[in-house]
Amino acid sequence: MSEHHSILYAPVNRLLIALFGPPPVERLSAGAAAFWFPDGKAAWIPDPAIMALLLLLLFLAFLPWAARKYEKERPGKVQNFLEMLVAGVRSLVVDVIGPGAENRYMNVIGGFALFIFVGNLFGLFFFLQPPTGSLSTTVALALLSFVYFNFQGIKEHGFLGYLKHFMGPVLWLAPLFFVIEIIGNFARILSLSLRLFMNIYGEHTATGIFAGLVPIVVPWPLMALGLFTAILQAFIFATLSSVYISLATAHEEH
Repeated sequence: MSEHHSILYAPVNRLLIALFGPPPVERLSAGAAAFWFPDGKAAWIPDPAIMALLLLLLFLAFLPWAARKYEKERPGKVQNFLEMLVAGVRSLVVDVIGPGAENRYMNVIGGFALFIFVGNLFGLFFFLQPPTGSLSTTVALALLSFVYFNFQGIKEHGFLGYLKHFMGPVLWLAPLFFVIEIIGNFARILSLSLRLFMNIYGEHTATGIFAGLVPIVVPWPLMALGLFTAILQAFIFATLSSVYISLATAHEEH
């Protein structure tokens, strides 16, 4: 099956090639060329990166507009919807991490949830591609979450104090526990990235196949499933990130 691209992929890369010429893949090693230019000389920017940039541009345009339209006394439908989302994320953070946590972690957890949710929704439009359907995007999100919750753990306990979290309750087993816990900590990157990638990629691929075979009626239930998947995967990523923050910042009870 041929790879599908968004409506922006070709014009954006044609413009960049016209300005800068083809990507210099021949000057790089095979590994570096595959990493920086996965589409070879055909493209400077891969489609998932274009979709992620488009998503950020939409946020830059929409969120300030929504803030200017905010009315406490007479909220509109868009404001009610956004307030519902904010209340849901705030409740999630409080329930998982604890009271007061929304003041510290709401922006980051909400940012993850909003980016992933809207990015997932791109898959419902035939002329776009979900950035979360690419492993490079989901790994980047997982790395951001990984760095953030470990940073919060170090900030809460200090570097040495945070390392004690990985040593277990028994001193003579500390070396074994430390290795196991460190491996488990890094495995969270795989857990966050692969779960999101496989669900979105699988759902989007299946919908595309059925839409190509029977473009009317049949894809509609799959699109409804895609909407549910978009919400669910954003919720799962936000929940797991909150859980990891809670574990990293927790104090041992004596």
